[in-house]
Amino acid sequence: MTIPPHSQLLIGQLLMAPAGRNPDQTIHDGEGSVHTYRQFHARIGQLAAALTRMGLDRGATVAVMDWDTPRYLECFFAIPMIGSTLHTVNIRLSPEQVLYTINHAEDDAILCHADFLPLLLPLLSRIKRPARLIVLTDGPAPLPEGFDGEYEALLATEAPDFTFPDLAEDTRATLFYTTGTTGDPKGVSYSHRQLVLHTLAIAAGLGTVPGKGGINRDDVYMPITPLFHVHGWGFPFIATFLGLKQIYPGRYQPARLLSLIAEHKVTFSHCVPTILSMLLSAPEAATTDLSRWKVLIGGSALSDGMVRQARRHGIDIHAAYGMSETCPFVTVADMVASQANDDITIRTAAGRAAPLVEVRVVDPDMRDVPHDARTTGEVIARAPWLTAGYIENPEGSADLWRDGWLHTGDVGHMSPDGTLRITDRLKDVIKSGGEWVSSLTLENLASMVLGVREVAAVGVPDDRWGERPVLVVVLEGAEPVENAIMVRIAAAIATGDLPKWAAPDRICAVAQLPRTSVGKVDKKLIRQMLAKGEIT
Repeated sequence: MTIPPHSQLLIGQLLMAPAGRNPDQTIHDGEGSVHTYRQFHARIGQLAAALTRMGLDRGATVAVMDWDTPRYLECFFAIPMIGSTLHTVNIRLSPEQVLYTINHAEDDAILCHADFLPLLLPLLSRIKRPARLIVLTDGPAPLPEGFDGEYEALLATEAPDFTFPDLAEDTRATLFYTTGTTGDPKGVSYSHRQLVLHTLAIAAGLGTVPGKGGINRDDVYMPITPLFHVHGWGFPFIATFLGLKQIYPGRYQPARLLSLIAEHKVTFSHCVPTILSMLLSAPEAATTDLSRWKVLIGGSALSDGMVRQARRHGIDIHAAYGMSETCPFVTVADMVASQANDDITIRTAAGRAAPLVEVRVVDPDMRDVPHDARTTGEVIARAPWLTAGYIENPEGSADLWRDGWLHTGDVGHMSPDGTLRITDRLKDVIKSGGEWVSSLTLENLASMVLGVREVAAVGVPDDRWGERPVLVVVLEGAEPVENAIMVRIAAAIATGDLPKWAAPDRICAVAQLPRTSVGKVDKKLIRQMLAKGEIT
């Protein structure tokens, strides 16, 4: 049966919920400018008209290189709604990787903030496909040579009453690139249908949490996950669908972010652990009221130490779990249980599956392991919004979707009530003397030691044991913590919570941990630095 146009699941339908109900709600940027939802809808129409006038419509791919701004939010809607694909460029990649993604995506246009022109301009002669160029500025500035116009000037010439085309719900809406430990970045795409279903399911899952938890119509939303990273985890779509007041901070500077939280009374955000650690370590955190702030942590494991630090500030913190290939939500920590019992283990668990998500933990033969909160296996998943595969990468896609399930590459265990806990990445598990050592368990124990700001556990080659664990730590001050960490690990071994072979051979202090382009700890690089003697 053919689905009629009005029944298609399209991104534009997400705008229908707040459009007539909350037209005076506001969207702010970090510089103090503000638009109402009514103006936001008009600007989406103007952007769509400007892009269409430039020949960008069905089948085109439009790249965006910007800070987290309301402009970016406009692109989240206008570009897919005209039938084009929004390519969110990861501006933290190396120049060669950025060039690779632009060429691989076959971008037809690039919208680039003036701050990123030093990155883009040297690449232009090597971009294979002719691309229309639009510059985004925060004030008066000359138009760079070869550019077709400036974003605000182009919008100003267009009427807001654009008639959007009817589209099929399986039309590609977004595209971005995820980096692994080897090879070129891999293209991940999502359709209108996938993004709408993800939005509705996560809004339903978090929106039905009673009390102060979840995400509600009276929340004030501010992302501190880059919008190029899995559509800002999908929350810009969710926040717009719910008609929330939204704050887009621009550059991530601790004092600036804390000031915006205080000024706008922000209540809901999401980020990787690194960003939250940066904020809580800033001097301004001591005088900023964070007691109304709900924060979801993803991208890396949420440690017990970070939960304790966040709770001292009154932050309602929980872990969530997903990946670039899952759009991203798979599970979220139990935000109901934590209101009755402020147990750290509730907040740090990956939690239960989101609506419409199936999660299993399996052995190498795809058999489910016991749900005993102890037996580990690989986490696999299915949901209506998981990516179908990598762009022009059939081998990688086949490996991702072995046996009809998406293989996350993460190791975890399941409790009898269906709560998932991630214990490691397959590639990060340390194998010493034929026995597995969880890097996350070691990191969690070390994170509880006073004076430890961040920690990474990796395995290094060993002639006798194959691999041995090493801890690399970032300290709060100058006081040594090695003895305190070893005491805590010894206590865990004595109680049977940790095998004796898991005790690290070395603890190395560094000024900072190396990061990937999306803020995760780069354990591959740490292992290389240890091998070269750059970390001792």
